[in-house]
Amino acid sequence: MAEQMLTAGILGLGGTGRLLLESARQTGQFLIKAVADQDQQQVERTAAELPCEPYTDYRQMIVQNQLDCLLVAADIHLCDEHLKTAIRKKFHVLKLAPPARDYEEALEYVQMAEYEKVRFAIGNPARFQSSYLAAHELIAQGQIKNVFLVTAYSEAADVDRPAWQSDPRLAGGGVLLHDCHQIVDQILWNFSLPQQVYALTTNQAPDKQQRLYLTEDTAVISMKFTDALTASIVATRRSDQGPTRRGLQIYGKEARLTITDNRVILSTDSGLDDQVWQFEETEQDAMQRLLSSFARSVRDPSEHPLASSGAENLKNMAVFESAYLSARTGFPEEPMRILQITRNASGAASLSGADIVAYIRDAAS
Repeated sequence: MAEQMLTAGILGLGGTGRLLLESARQTGQFLIKAVADQDQQQVERTAAELPCEPYTDYRQMIVQNQLDCLLVAADIHLCDEHLKTAIRKKFHVLKLAPPARDYEEALEYVQMAEYEKVRFAIGNPARFQSSYLAAHELIAQGQIKNVFLVTAYSEAADVDRPAWQSDPRLAGGGVLLHDCHQIVDQILWNFSLPQQVYALTTNQAPDKQQRLYLTEDTAVISMKFTDALTASIVATRRSDQGPTRRGLQIYGKEARLTITDNRVILSTDSGLDDQVWQFEETEQDAMQRLLSSFARSVRDPSEHPLASSGAENLKNMAVFESAYLSARTGFPEEPMRILQITRNASGAASLSGADIVAYIRDAAS
């Protein structure tokens, strides 16, 4: 059995890193050869349990091992050069969302992976949760027609959040980028890229000067898809502990779909009782499905395309880029103008960061 497994390294054991590791083990499709984390006690303890090689230096783990794939849960500001090194070594990479701090960074990973002919996947666990899968099927089957409005919310705990997530340079963004990626991914997965994005963001810093130097903890986004379809997201961080609470409501002409992490409700105007689907599963169930899908795509890419590729997630990143631009300019922004960078650079192994920044600034003018 072991010779059929994909050899893998785990980058980052904090946060969702432990969940990623345990889920990879449970699939039976990965042989974990190395783990890396900056917490020496944690990484040594985990390596002894597996057993495998422990590293506190991310670069050394990548350089000293020849792996089939790298599974990444490390803090986003610690990943950049190590992801590039792994791709150059032709490791297939799965990076838990968000893929990068901004569109420019994500685009560089995608282009490098295409050039090196390796798989670069983004881990969006909601795509593998039963409730969101069921809702996706209901929408695809036309159970809700003439959709005109999508509303979504995300409430994330702010207790014990690492300090680096308050620094725009290190984190790239706040509650939008780090807590709303699954929501944005679901909206784009079920519908399309919005034509325009308008955003308001703020944080709870006591004065305006401080707010300028901290990431947002509260945000409202409005998206226009067509003249007949709009969407909104309200996101905030709360001061208690516990999991992120999120959900969507999709309004059609004669029906409404309500989706949470464990329930789907289809309500109609016919007077009939609501149809309710209740799902009992853990975060690990969805993560195992995600990892199994990734393993299949690595082994047989023609038969099993990536369920959430880096290239596909550039659309999500263009929406976030547009939202942050809009929050600065006070005007709606167009994600397609940002995505046009990719199209203009088609076939190129890399694109100048200065060119990307200039293009994005152009979009705001």
